[in-house]
Amino acid sequence: MENGSMTGFALIGMGPGKVESMTLEAVEVAKNADIRLYEAYTALWPEEELLKLEAMIGPIERIMRPAVERPEELFKQAQSQSIALLVVGDPMQATTHIDFQLRAEKAGLPCQVIHGISVTTLVPGSTGLSDYKFGRSTTLTYPYGDWVVTSPLEVMLRNQAQGLHTLVLFDLDPTGAGTGDQLPMQPKDAFASITKMADKLANSERDAVFKQQIESLTNSSCVLCSDLGTNDASMKTTTIGNLGNIPGGRLNCLVFLANMSEMELEAVNRWR
Repeated sequence: MENGSMTGFALIGMGPGKVESMTLEAVEVAKNADIRLYEAYTALWPEEELLKLEAMIGPIERIMRPAVERPEELFKQAQSQSIALLVVGDPMQATTHIDFQLRAEKAGLPCQVIHGISVTTLVPGSTGLSDYKFGRSTTLTYPYGDWVVTSPLEVMLRNQAQGLHTLVLFDLDPTGAGTGDQLPMQPKDAFASITKMADKLANSERDAVFKQQIESLTNSSCVLCSDLGTNDASMKTTTIGNLGNIPGGRLNCLVFLANMSEMELEAVNRWR
């Protein structure tokens, strides 16, 4: 689709959750594509906004994780047609899509990228926290049966020990398969997941490293961010221990806070 080609892919950033946040270029390229696919497993748009977008650009087909991670069928189609792959936020924020781009290019298929507004840029600006004071991001997973991974909490605690905030994205899929109906994690689910991770970490060989932080974890401050970039956007500054008592939105994430400057503290206190 690049340089006038009528075949190949366009990886299109949809932005955070409403048609008005898409760039004019994104809308135009999607409208002119032969096939429009909405990748619905890394993040989600409100259904009413998807319907508005369809009215503007034409029919959109929903695809899930297997179609993107095993794209051989899409590659065959892209040899003779132009395919727009619509991705919530920015398409190049997930390793899945970087891998897709690299594989398409190796297959000789043009792969245009049209960037969009991402939650990674929305969160610092919306909360009032300094972008320079964020460490590595992580995703809070649903505990699958008896399997509990502690790495998300370890990232949060290591960042905090270095005085860095953590953007904590919430899981969308209780099954972990990326093939069925999504069920975005709510604050009460996040609290349950963090609690299980803390219990497991406290009984592991790494206990000594994180012992003091785990003991004070429930009193640690965080900002719950819901539906950022939409008309329903909301933020709430609270503690990890109170997270389960707060209603969330359609799509949630949080910032696990570290030491704050005077200005940052004033900024996040607006959301208490």
